Amino acid sequence: MSTHPLALYLTDCRNRRGTGATTPETSLYSPLEALLNDAADVKPKLKVRCFMNLKDQGAGMPDGGLFTKDQFSHKSTEPPPGQAPARGAIECKPPKADVLAIADTQQVSQYWDRYNQVLVTNYREFLLIGRDDKGRAVRHEYYRLAESEKEFWSLTQHPDKAAELHGERLLDFFRHCLLRPAPLTDPKDVAWFLASYARDARDARGRVEHSAAHEVMETVRKAMEDALGLQVADAKGERFFQSTLVQTLFYGLFSAWVLWHRSTTGARDKFDWEKASKYFTVG
Repeated sequence: MSTHPLALYLTDCRNRRGTGATTPETSLYSPLEALLNDAADVKPKLKVRCFMNLKDQGAGMPDGGLFTKDQFSHKSTEPPPGQAPARGAIECKPPKADVLAIADTQQVSQYWDRYNQVLVTNYREFLLIGRDDKGRAVRHEYYRLAESEKEFWSLTQHPDKAAELHGERLLDFFRHCLLRPAPLTDPKDVAWFLASYARDARDARGRVEHSAAHEVMETVRKAMEDALGLQVADAKGERFFQSTLVQTLFYGLFSAWVLWHRSTTGARDKFDWEKASKYFTVG
């Protein structure tokens, strides 16, 4: 059984730090590059590669960049000079830094202005900054492996356990980041995106026990029981109901996208999930 990419990442970070001869930021470039490329290589493979230590292209020198495969030859180990990373730049700081504070720096603003998208990280947190439909800066995706530098280095001592806890969700997060700027025209890509968000929703079920979301779920369950003449009688039934509801919502959204795509082939408008119901008819 192969070692999970996250376990490899954490082990490499730990080993480098353990030498006592590395720097807090640049010495971790290589593990991060490998982790991002491993995420891109998960089937179905994405045609995106991470390269670190970019040249100055008019906005300073980003720590790294995400390039689409058509930007470099398969015979080359790096993209041709002067090409801006199509999937955005990467800005890294040491694990002791605050990722939100990094995101608010002038440096990141310059990268965002030049490259449209920036993946900001302190190696334990990852924040993707991009543009909304009006061209304004927006925080798209966020993932946290560890709350503090101390917790991060503790996590590196148990890489396999960390991979069990975070592995698949982190790879899904990175694939969201790698795909985000690309227009989704292939149903397989849309299906993958929705499936990954469905997994997130499934994993979040246990965290709504004492929240407003739980009250909403109760209301929906009661309405379904009344409409269908069914009753959820125990914890197992409740889990089945929640899982079925999540799958129904996401597959319904995918079906709406398919119908929208068929009716707007070649059009420039964007799919609006809030108007998904208009693509369905009954009868």
